[in-house]
This record gives sequence, structure tokens and C-alpha cells, in this order.
Amino acid sequence: MNLEQIFCPNLDCPARGQPGRGNLSVHSAKEKRCYCNVCQQTFSVTRGSIFYGLKSEPGTVLLVISLLAHGCPVQAIVAAFGLDARTVNDWWRRAGRHCQAVHAHQVGGSQLDLQQAQADEIKVKTQGGVLWMAMAMMVSTRLWLGGVISRHRDQALIQSLADQMRAMALCRPLLLAVDGLASYVSAFQRAFRSPLPRRGQPGRCQLRPWSEVAIVQVVKQRLNGRLSIVRRIAQGSADQVTRLLQVSQGGGKINTAFIERLNATFRQRLACLARRSRALARQPQTLQVGMFVVGCIYNFCIYHHSLRIAFYLARGGRRWLQRTPAIAAGLTDHRWTMEELFNFKVPPPRWTPPKRRGQPSQQTLQLVEQWCH
Repeated sequence: MNLEQIFCPNLDCPARGQPGRGNLSVHSAKEKRCYCNVCQQTFSVTRGSIFYGLKSEPGTVLLVISLLAHGCPVQAIVAAFGLDARTVNDWWRRAGRHCQAVHAHQVGGSQLDLQQAQADEIKVKTQGGVLWMAMAMMVSTRLWLGGVISRHRDQALIQSLADQMRAMALCRPLLLAVDGLASYVSAFQRAFRSPLPRRGQPGRCQLRPWSEVAIVQVVKQRLNGRLSIVRRIAQGSADQVTRLLQVSQGGGKINTAFIERLNATFRQRLACLARRSRALARQPQTLQVGMFVVGCIYNFCIYHHSLRIAFYLARGGRRWLQRTPAIAAGLTDHRWTMEELFNFKVPPPRWTPPKRRGQPSQQTLQLVEQWCH
């Protein structure tokens, strides 16, 4: 056990979520338990990962999740490994909840210069009807920014996706490329605004729209067997769009090709998204679990061919530096393994002293000085 990479998960501990502070010691090497000398509590090193409380072999769990994340149906895994379908589904739900927390911490909590982002929806057939899965990506790094699932392709779905994109976007020149759905334009205009100072005036502060946000749409229509494509600028100038296209994708025309390729990746790796498939999802939660597992593996664990960088050698040869979308976005410095992803522990927020009447005690002030700064 590397105590420098482990932190105390006890929410009542002032040292919670802070690794490498010297407050931990080995309590039981056999049972893999640590002791915190601040809160004087013991905890398992697997707490916070998907393996906490599992009696199954971690290698088998990782192998099953890897197969599910690459399009293998549950029935095939049950037949091959001799497992119960409820066990496989439980591992899959654990992995989905864990990946959702990792994505919120690593991607959703970051501030990125998006330059160009593309968004689109996937129509998903289920046993009870139809679901819509709206997703977005950062073009220059191919980073999957997140997704929203709803039973209706309406304004609420698009607005929720736009709010997610706004939460991680820096106020920089930005190009937003979408299809012809009219809800995107109003949702982006409502999301990408910043509050103005109130200057002592009562009431709600005014919101100022970002001036350097351009919105473009690619409208595809098929008439009489012929496909027509109309590219239009819903917000911004042509020079602004051309400049952002050159910065984010090296030039070219207005397009949504990058998010469409990402949609194809998700359809390939989730059995319930495959066309004419019998492995249909029954509930929205099932689709949400799969979306976050595949999205995190795509961001952190898989090298993207278009992101590699060439290093030219002295004798005319060259070598390639492989990168994942998370490496290209500066969120990590190496490719994560599956074991590292599902063992990653999201740290809780910093401890704050409880609110009480009167002056805080000297002991509380010492704890604040030592662990809250």
C-alpha cells in the first residue's frame, strides 16, 4: 500500500480527501486497512472504488466490465463465465456510478478553452419506447464533455446539455456546431451568459451574453433520394467562424463530423445502441450507466489516432507520441489503465468546522489552521 496516494474518506475527519499529509499508517496489511491518527478511525483501501465490499476477484470484474464496454451482450458473458445475470448487472451499475463521479470530478470540474464544441443526439430504441441521448465533445482534443438522457427530445434536454458545457467552458472565443434543431440556438444563448455587477441595485443581476460565441448549424435533408446539406451561421460573423475553424480543426468547412464519429463509437461499444439489436435497454438508468462507462474509458484509457504527435529523428525517421483525449486536454499526464480508472477515488470536499454559537475553541482553530489551508 502506498500511503502517499491514499486519503482518509471519513467525512467527519479534518484531514479527509488530502493524500500525503502523514496522517495515515497501516492498520492491517492482510486486510488492506489503514488507520488515520486524526480521526482515529480505520478504513479499507478499496473504499471509494467499485471493488469496495465485493468478494469477487477484481481481475474478473475488470474483464467483465471491459467486455461490456466493448459491445459484448450480458447473455454472452453469463454463458462464458458462468455468472449470474444479476451479478453482472450489479457490477455494471457500480462501474456506471463510479465513472459518473470520476467524470464530474475530472472533466466536469475543470475549466477548458473549448475553442470548438459539437453536440448531437442519438435516438435509442428501448423495450418501453424511445429515449434520447444528447452528448457534446471538444473538437481539438476529442474530449467527451458529457451527456444527458431524456424520454423527450425537447428544450429541457438541450438546455441541460448546454448548461453542462457552460460549467466547464472558459470565457474565450468559442464555436458551437450543431444540427438543425432550433432548440440549440436558444439554449446556448441562454447558457453562455455572465452576470454583471449589481452596483447596489436591488433585484436580480443582469446577464450579459458572451460576445465571442459563434453558433453554426448543419441542416441535412433528403428529398427524392438526394441528400442536401445547408450550412448556416445562427450567431456570429463569417470571419469569426473561419478563424475558429482554423484554430480548432485546422480549417475546413462547417461540420458536425466529429460528434457523429463519436456517436458511432458509442453505438459500437454499447450493445443497446446497436442498430437492429435485441439487447435493448429497459430503463433510462441502464443507458446512463453505459454512457458514463464508455465515455470515461474513451477519455482516459484509449489512445486516439488523430491526437498523436510526431517526433522527427536526426536520420530522417520519426516516432509517435500517443495521447488520449484527457492527455490532450491537460487533465492527466498518462494513459489510465482499466484498473486505475476503477480504483480512482474521488476526494470529498475539504472539511469545514461545524457552525456553533460563540467563539470557536482553540482546538477548532488549530484544526482549521492545519487542515483547511
